[in-house]
Parts: sequence; C-alpha cells; structure tokens
Amino acid sequence: MTRARLTAGRVQSFTCPEGKEQAFLRDSEVPGLALRVTAAGNRAYVFEGKLNRRTLRLTIGSPAHWTIETARARARELASLVDRGLDPRAELEKQRQEAEAARTRREAAEVCALEVWHAYCHERRDVWGERHYLDHLRIAAPGGEPRKKGEGVTQPGPLYALLNQPLASLTTEAVEAWAARNAHRPTQARLGLRLLKAFLNWCRTRPDFAQVLPAENPAHSRKARETLGTPKAKNDCLQREQLQPWFEKVRQQHPTVAAYLQTLLLTGARPGEVLALTWDAVDFQWLTLTIRDKVEGERVIPLTPYVARLLAALPRRNEWVFASDKASAPINRPGHAVERVCRLAGIPHVSLHGLRRSFGTLSEWVEAPVGVVAQLMGHRPSATAERHYRARPIDLLRKWHTGIEGWILEQAGIEQPPAEANPAKLRVVR
Repeated sequence: MTRARLTAGRVQSFTCPEGKEQAFLRDSEVPGLALRVTAAGNRAYVFEGKLNRRTLRLTIGSPAHWTIETARARARELASLVDRGLDPRAELEKQRQEAEAARTRREAAEVCALEVWHAYCHERRDVWGERHYLDHLRIAAPGGEPRKKGEGVTQPGPLYALLNQPLASLTTEAVEAWAARNAHRPTQARLGLRLLKAFLNWCRTRPDFAQVLPAENPAHSRKARETLGTPKAKNDCLQREQLQPWFEKVRQQHPTVAAYLQTLLLTGARPGEVLALTWDAVDFQWLTLTIRDKVEGERVIPLTPYVARLLAALPRRNEWVFASDKASAPINRPGHAVERVCRLAGIPHVSLHGLRRSFGTLSEWVEAPVGVVAQLMGHRPSATAERHYRARPIDLLRKWHTGIEGWILEQAGIEQPPAEANPAKLRVVR
C-alpha cells in the first residue's frame, strides 16, 4: 500500500495502476484508514487491522458520502474495538440486530390491534367451534351493516372501539376505561373481556407483540372485573305443571322451529349443538344422534321415539336437519319464538338454554342416575368413578333417555310413540 496523508486532491487523483484489480492509499495520520480504488474506478474508504494475528478489512463507505474526517473518526472507533480484542464485524452485526429489533418494536407498537385480532382469529379458527369463531367476529365488528331483520344498521361490537387503535395502546388503564363505558351491557362486556384476555395472552407468545405489551395482561385488571360485576346464575326452567301448555303452544309454531324446540328439551343438548345437526349425524337404523360436543369433541346419544318422529317428518332441503326455508343453512336461533311460546302459554320466560336446564331438572322425576344425565347432556365427568369406571353402552343410555322422554310427554298429555325399526321409512296411511 502507498502511504500518504489523505487530502481531497489525493483522494480524487489516486487511480488503480494498469494490470491490477485494486490499489490502496493508506492514510499516514490514522494508520488503519486507507482509500481503495478498483480497476473500474470505484472508490471506498476501508479499515484494516489485525485481530488474533489475522488481518481483517472492513469497508467504511464511499468518499461521495464520507468526508475524510468522518472516515478517520470511524477508523479510530474500529481500531479501538480491535485494540480491546473485539471483532468489529460482530459489533456491527449486533448494532444491526438492535436497530432491526427497534424498528420491529416501532412497527408492532403502531400496528392496529384490530388487524392483529383478525390474524389471531384466522390462526385459531381450526381449533375453535363455529359459534366461538363467530363470537370473536361479532364482538369486534365495526357495525354499520344493514340489519338482517328490521330497519337501520348494526351497532359496533363492544370491543371494536378498544381494538381500533395501536396495539401498544392496550394498557390496563385503557381496558378499565373501556369497562366503565360498557358497564350498561355487562353480559356482552364480560364476554368481551374474556375474549380480550385470551387474545392478549396469544399476543404475548409472539416476540414482536410481546415487547410492546405490559408485563401483566391488561385484561387481568381487577378493577375492570369489578366494574362489569359477577354474572348471576340463571334458573329459568320448565316445571312439571308447565309442560302441557308449553307443548300445546310450541306445536303451533313453524314446523321446523317446533321440532327444534322440542328436540332441545327432550335431548338436553346445547342450543348450538342441536342447530348444527346434519342428516349424516342422524342414524334412523340404529336410532342414535351424533352430536358435536365442545367438551369431548363428539358424543353419541340415543334417538328416542318421539324425537325420531319429529326429525323424520322434517323436509330434507339440504345437509342441515333444521334447515332454513330461504338459504342453504340452518335456521337462525329462534329466541323470539321461544319467548312467544312462553307468553302464549302464560308461563315465565324460559330461554333456549333454559330448555337444556329443564331436561336436567325434569330427569330427577324419574330418578335417572346423575352420571347418565350428565353423559346425555355432554357434561364433564365429575368424579373418579365416572371418569375411569363407567363405560355405559348406548342401550343403557337409551333405557333411561326413553324413560325421561316418556315421562315428559306424559305430563304434557302426549302419547309417546312406540319405537320403530326405522322411523324415516315411508308408511302407508289408511
């Protein structure tokens, strides 16, 4: 290498000799600094030093962007690292990673929480039930869509305003303020708080998002929980003396709705489970129903005689048992219908889930074993004996389930039909 004090004139006039790929002009003021010129005329300041008896060379930058003094300052920094036994390349990589991490944190802090919410829903959809997935979409919906029933547009979901801001804004204070604003609809707000808590736990498993969230999950706020209150236990349930007027009025409703409500009461299944029944889950030959269960995945229960008659009489419009007249989908949850039935029958309101509660309560009149009723309804086993020492066959469940159905129909003044080999087969009517 040629050694001389670097000046603007020398930097500009130095060239690469003929027959060489590159040439160096070393600075006499800062020994580690040199100007490199290639045969193609490209110029760059470089630093050269020895680390662990090995020569290392790093490019500082082009003279078009670096002045001689700034290049000297940079060469002195690199020489200081080498003198301390540090590899400047490793330090540069560390600085690059730190800068990249800072940029990622800034981007994560600025990303809209609503975008992350939809990414979360998309990732988890395969392990969620359809109802749970739709709850996530509904509770964070922006609103403004035309209502399916009635006039006007839909209102924003309870979580929309909270999520429609940067993810870094989801602090404990923000969640507590949101709870105070939504205290007038505590049921939906409590659901929103539970879903938000799971969402933020998911975010904390993502390195990018975890860095911009508080150390403690903001949705764990005690103040937010106290603001929304504790849900009261519901006890709406059909009593024995209410069965006759209830059945009388429910059988006057739309045939599909009537069949749905009666099936709900006589199976004890969850409203969504019954609504999601498809024809391939109904076995008229072996008289069983296969129900998609949120606890066990799926459970098989008996298809009792009266329920079998109800289902066999339904038209097969599509794959759904309780199919809509207008679309290739099941009917909407008939909440208004069950309310109307109770009003016409002159009994207190019983919700759709109250019909499930009614099945469990009324089963005690026939002294059905608690474990049998729990298995029919899809409850988790509540004792070691139930979990590990009870494997009830479908015929044993059928014995008790048919008895429960027969007693309910007897109180309603309805004769239970005899069990048939295949209720779906056409019969000659005389």
